Amino acid sequence: MELILSLDRWLHFLSGIVWIGLLYYFNFVQVPAVAAATADKDGPGPAAISKYVAPRALLWFRWAAVVTWLSGAVYLESAYSLGGAFGLGIGQNNVALTTIGMGAWLGTIMLFNVWVLIWPNQKKILGIVTASDEEKAKARRVAFLASRTNTMLSIPMLLFMGAAAHGLPF
Repeated sequence: MELILSLDRWLHFLSGIVWIGLLYYFNFVQVPAVAAATADKDGPGPAAISKYVAPRALLWFRWAAVVTWLSGAVYLESAYSLGGAFGLGIGQNNVALTTIGMGAWLGTIMLFNVWVLIWPNQKKILGIVTASDEEKAKARRVAFLASRTNTMLSIPMLLFMGAAAHGLPF
């Protein structure tokens, strides 16, 4: 059982690295690159990014989010208590559950943002689903805000996850 828990933890780490790495890529590399490509009237434009890079990156992004969340839930249930963590250890006087639970809740909010806000709106932006120019403009704003929210939430989420793994209370 300890081997399975260890493998699950590594799966959680690796998929989390892919998820958060792509999140940072979108926010700090792709969004500014698309803006620069759009502004460059003599350049090739953002079509290559939108057609070839973004759909593939979004595929890895959304499924890394699912694998990260599921492997984290398996780990929480095995090593702590899934219900106790999501209950933030309230009534159990358990600082570890409170700490890991905060990280789990932040990760859950981020997963929601990926699948409910970012991905459906990116499909409109990229032309995967039909949308009017007005719908695309709204979709850009929603996806942008959800992605930036996830970027901001990733910092305390990683802090809580690391603190719980090292027995540090917050």
